[in-house]
Amino acid sequence: MIEAAVRPAPKPSREARAADLRRHQRVKVSLLGRYMLADRREFPCQTVDMSPGGVRLTCAALGEIEERVVLYLEHIGRIEGTIARLLPGGFAVRLSATLRKRDKIASQLTWLANRDSLGLPEGRTHERLTPHVTGVVLRLESGREVAARIIDISMSGVALTTATAPPLGTSLMVGRTPGRVVRYFEGGIGVHFMLPISPDLFHEGLTL
Repeated sequence: MIEAAVRPAPKPSREARAADLRRHQRVKVSLLGRYMLADRREFPCQTVDMSPGGVRLTCAALGEIEERVVLYLEHIGRIEGTIARLLPGGFAVRLSATLRKRDKIASQLTWLANRDSLGLPEGRTHERLTPHVTGVVLRLESGREVAARIIDISMSGVALTTATAPPLGTSLMVGRTPGRVVRYFEGGIGVHFMLPISPDLFHEGLTL
């Protein structure tokens, strides 16, 4: 009986190895967003680092290991996964995504990582407008409500006049839109939205 020669498995090509590395390379990137746990509770979050296969988050409410999580991240959009491990001040998520989606995330992360060094325009810099209705109520996490008036607004944030200036980094609701206080100016504050306003909703008749 003649045994067939056992041939060693072919080594992956350089292109395949590069694609695999690209899918799993972790990038330090700070993106605002929201996440929904299995019980449908939603909370704000911020990324610490991310790869096409996983993301590490800073957040207040921790879930359980292997709990399903739905994430909405600026520049990335909607992604899903399961909690892989709990960390001080947050947790790490193992993403569930198709190969096509992972490649898309890899491209987005590459752009984000190189944006500053290459002098590329920042994705959240948008045209600003003043809506017809400028009065709005700010709702702090404590439940306190503060009256404010919109100076101008973009798809990514809003400048407001208000008699109360919450601390920088404070999460709050501008009407029904979640955001975070990112700057002060005389007589008001700047708020960055957790997720950009959809372009088809961005017009002078919008309400937050």
